[in-house]
Amino acid sequence: MNSIDEIPFYQPPLIFFEQGRFRQDLTDNNPIVVFKDAITAVNHQLDHRFTEGEDIRKLVYDRSDFLDCILHYAWNMFSWPQNVALLAVGGYGRAELHPYSDIDLLILSAEDELSEAQLHADSVQGFITLLWDIGLDIGHSVRSINQCIDIASSDISVATNLMECRTLEGAANLQLLLQAHTGADKIWTAADFFSAKRQEQVERHNKHNNTEYNLEPNVKNAPGGLRDIQIISWVAKRFFGEKNFKDLAGKGLFTSEEYDILLAGEEALWKVRYALHMIAGRAEERLLFDYQRDIAKLFGYKDDQRLAVENFMHWYYRIVLSLHEVNDVMLQYLDEAILQAGNNQAPQKINERFRRVDNYIEANHSGVFEQTPSALIEIFVILGQDPSFKGVRASTIRLIRENRHLIDDDYRSDPINQQLFLSLFRESKSLVSQLKRMKRYGILGLYLPEFGRVTGQMQHDLFHIYTVDAHTLLVIQYMRRFSHPEMAEQFPIASQVVKRLAQPELLYLAGLYHDIGKGRGGDHSELGAVDAQLFCQRHGLSKRQTRLISWLVEKHLLMSTVSQKQDISDPEVIYNFAMEVGDEARLDYLYTLTVADMNATNPDIWNSWRASLMRQLYIETRRALRRGLENTVDKQELIDETQQQAMTKLADKQLKPELIVELWQSLGEDYFLRESYTDICWQTEAIIKHDRIHGDKPLIIIAETTSHSFEGATEIFIRIKDRPNIFAAVASAFCQLQLNILDARIYSGETGFTIDTFYVLDENNQTIGDDSVKKRRIEAVLRTELALLDDDVEFVKRRTPRQLKYFAMPTRTSINNDIVSGYTVLEVISPDRPGFLSIIGGVFLEFDVQLQNAKITTLGERVEDVFFITDAGGKPLSDPKLCQDLQDIIRRRLDQQVNTEKA
Repeated sequence: MNSIDEIPFYQPPLIFFEQGRFRQDLTDNNPIVVFKDAITAVNHQLDHRFTEGEDIRKLVYDRSDFLDCILHYAWNMFSWPQNVALLAVGGYGRAELHPYSDIDLLILSAEDELSEAQLHADSVQGFITLLWDIGLDIGHSVRSINQCIDIASSDISVATNLMECRTLEGAANLQLLLQAHTGADKIWTAADFFSAKRQEQVERHNKHNNTEYNLEPNVKNAPGGLRDIQIISWVAKRFFGEKNFKDLAGKGLFTSEEYDILLAGEEALWKVRYALHMIAGRAEERLLFDYQRDIAKLFGYKDDQRLAVENFMHWYYRIVLSLHEVNDVMLQYLDEAILQAGNNQAPQKINERFRRVDNYIEANHSGVFEQTPSALIEIFVILGQDPSFKGVRASTIRLIRENRHLIDDDYRSDPINQQLFLSLFRESKSLVSQLKRMKRYGILGLYLPEFGRVTGQMQHDLFHIYTVDAHTLLVIQYMRRFSHPEMAEQFPIASQVVKRLAQPELLYLAGLYHDIGKGRGGDHSELGAVDAQLFCQRHGLSKRQTRLISWLVEKHLLMSTVSQKQDISDPEVIYNFAMEVGDEARLDYLYTLTVADMNATNPDIWNSWRASLMRQLYIETRRALRRGLENTVDKQELIDETQQQAMTKLADKQLKPELIVELWQSLGEDYFLRESYTDICWQTEAIIKHDRIHGDKPLIIIAETTSHSFEGATEIFIRIKDRPNIFAAVASAFCQLQLNILDARIYSGETGFTIDTFYVLDENNQTIGDDSVKKRRIEAVLRTELALLDDDVEFVKRRTPRQLKYFAMPTRTSINNDIVSGYTVLEVISPDRPGFLSIIGGVFLEFDVQLQNAKITTLGERVEDVFFITDAGGKPLSDPKLCQDLQDIIRRRLDQQVNTEKA
């Protein structure tokens, strides 16, 4: 190793780092300790300056300068030949370093024969080991110039990194030689480079759902992230031959406004990324829930009508949306300048305002939008009518952005503009693509200010995984997809229904407005219905059309609520829902809207179980509407019909009819109203045969459900002598087994017995299927728990998943007595968590409350469960204090679990 006295001072000196003291410490102490102490001290100093609000660019560049200094001393502790250099590549090559950024280094030699083994191997190994020992997380390679050229010729990432390399130590001429042999005139022409980088962006965006609005966005790689700025820089530098972004000014690549957006956006994302690294203590690029609140607080956001974290994320989404917009126009400009250069196809006139140029639409002259403001919408109508268009020319995108201020109240009131906007919904073959373009170019939010208000608006929960505007456009996209033949298998009813709609544009408009009232306080469905009505009236829709759209917006949650919270096997429920809907046409529109809304809210919540609930509700309601609402099905008639079908099917089972009748007479009417005759058959047979052999021992059957209502779930049937804490014991067992309960049916009508049916999925939301090992374990755990019914139920505690801990929504409960059913109805709405039902079961046990029935609904990560309960004597709860205490303890127990884990 070289002595410190032999190493020159690092130049230029760093104001914030005292080199003289550092050099003296290296002389007097263990170098590894000195390096570590220096790095730790500067990290603390930079972090403090960040929290004090210092300019982010200064901090990022200072960190890079400091690392240059550290590497200067580390490098010069070893002996190196003259034809070797240490280069920074990648982001570090741009002199940009965040707290835990990648530190990519290249040890470059001029001679091919000087491989790593030959090239002063001891110095290489000693240098790299020293960097690891002092805590630097580096990526390094040791290559000759020719090796770099060979690899860069076939690897676009390596070629990109080498474009931005800079010499830290050693022979400076090697970098110039390397870049001369890896330029656009040698490898990766500007056209090839552009095509490869654009494809990289497409693939990168696909990994992030092609949206800026993921709940936990990736600051670096998601659409509108830092990579979108860098890709513009890389391609432009490759094409124009400039060394840095500032030198590209005046090349026509960007306007001064776009340049300002890029710089401001980059600074904003740098601040977020710096905060992420600092708080996470690692190279974290995902804006996880774990950090969003802390960063919002660090950035000074406060709770107002919305949470501070929602305000922060709204700001963040606006930033990335603007960056995505600039990325779009600049890549289009580069496409024209690089890939379309020399294309001499003559422009084709479309009308007096637009022409086709190489399958892109272009304004005929720069004054088009100023002279004819309606062209700001017309251009999207033309694009929607002709799918062969690839997009909009860069110059025209800029004209749109420059003239969008023309959209004001007078513009919105102009019948020409109104009809153009409606024609987009009636005639467009690529409606969603055009709406996305209109949003990206700022037109949609200006033409519909109510849509502009929800652009970038998030909801801080795990149920809604997109912002309101992104979700809205996805709803319309699902509506459009339903008509595609390939979607018929996944959405069989929606695919048929959407083809019957007389005016599908009314469905799309309802989708556009269904969530537009969010974020204002109050019922967003009612607020949105008012907005939708005003839109329809302003755009000259008929009274009938207006009523339908407004009704769909107001009732867009009705069908999912009924299907998942009410007993849709009850004819009265079907009748009431049918009365609310009114006719088959409205049912078709509402069904399609609901299915699209559920899938676009969170695709994880749409499974075969929920699909079957929706299908059953749709079919039964359609049947009721066709039969006529005055001709309702009598309950007793339905019970008699079900029993007759079951008895016919049981005829060949060699069961005595009198035993069947005796069993059925002991069961309540709910059993025959809710269960299908096929389930009644096998359950009846199983009970009679079990009693003959095993007497009153518990009967447990695990099978894939035959019920269309719960298709895609495993059915667990339990019949046992009635006891107070059966539900608590079963819930505890399911918690141990990590089974998720989709629905629970409890029948206590049979004398001395209770029949419970649970529909479950495993921890991966899959059915148990034919897994005999799992089935045996489930049965064993259930029998163990049920054998201990007289003892205290031991409730299993599993940790709450990470994401669920970062939502402020407390548990909500409501309670009322249902005169018709004779039960007390308890509703619990809460973030889901392990052991949810076992906790509630334990509370029921404490209060001597009997569970008569339950409606279990899990929506993504949110639970909305309804419990039908009575006191020990089977009567509704009549003591107001008892009802309040019951709710209080449920809320406290559920919320305490998460709060304790967070602490």
